[in-house]
Amino acid sequence: MNSSGRRKIFERLREADPHPTTELHYNSPFELLIAVILSAQSTDKGVNKATDKLFRVANTPAAMGKLGENGLRGYIKTIGLYNTKAGNIIKTCAILEQKYGGEVPDDRKSLESLPGVGRKTANVLLNTAFGHPVMAVDTHIFRVCNRTGIAPGKTVLEVEKKLERMVPAEFKLNAHHWLILLGRYTCLARKPKCTECLIAELCDFSDKTA
Repeated sequence: MNSSGRRKIFERLREADPHPTTELHYNSPFELLIAVILSAQSTDKGVNKATDKLFRVANTPAAMGKLGENGLRGYIKTIGLYNTKAGNIIKTCAILEQKYGGEVPDDRKSLESLPGVGRKTANVLLNTAFGHPVMAVDTHIFRVCNRTGIAPGKTVLEVEKKLERMVPAEFKLNAHHWLILLGRYTCLARKPKCTECLIAELCDFSDKTA
């Protein structure tokens, strides 16, 4: 795909959804951090159901730390890997209190030092909470970028780097959200809805569904 085709795709996505954002519910960087940690191998809908109750009783590192692992498990037991996630979250809350004054840091190195936070989670925080034009590549974005030809790559990191290099600057802040939503609702893994897709004729996918 050439740069002209890529630009047309993002122009069309922007026209359809000028202000995309995450489907996770949050009111602060801390709440988003917890939601994203919980979202690994889980659906946003399932995470929201749990955090809507959790954040009413604990929406700061100090308050969540007081719940302890056992208390936290009671709120997140419907989410996959909840035991591991509970441990990571309580450890993360302690670090945020001790090292960052209860605030979520806005740099990659500090974020990735927190238990349960990898590169993708750090990128989500940097982009969505702090407005950095970075790309958090999940399975949806990886599939969309390879299938459409927007930014093909053999690894998540390769796709991320290509997106950072190839997406025009004016689209970088929102590209992550547009691509996730496209993959989640239209460019599905098994049966892509090509006839309903906004960018079908701009896409390089050769086996489009009728």
